Amino acid sequence: MVERLRSDFWVAAHIRRCFVENVVAMLRRRGAAEAGAVWVKVDHLDGTAVLYAPAPQSAFEARGIERLFVRAHADEAIGSGEAESRLSRETRFDPDLWIVEVEDRQGRSFLDLADDQL
Repeated sequence: MVERLRSDFWVAAHIRRCFVENVVAMLRRRGAAEAGAVWVKVDHLDGTAVLYAPAPQSAFEARGIERLFVRAHADEAIGSGEAESRLSRETRFDPDLWIVEVEDRQGRSFLDLADDQL
């Protein structure tokens, strides 16, 4: 079995990837270094956002990708306040999770996405 990349390394690499593309990304919440779940909020800077959650384990094992994400809501975008409420609930449920925020009017996340949504 292949070991999974630690969450702290993955987050640092993802933030760097965004900066390479001239997109602002920041760490909003530090979780468990080795295996904390990573959530990503993409703020469109117009009051809307897209929230990405880790895809189910079965989705990325089959594809051989380190981490896959799914949109955490049915609509294409949600209000920024609604995204913040969801992140707050998730943090209460899992205090070890990471939150990365990306600010991009085009909505680019630079994430590998699974086909489904939560």
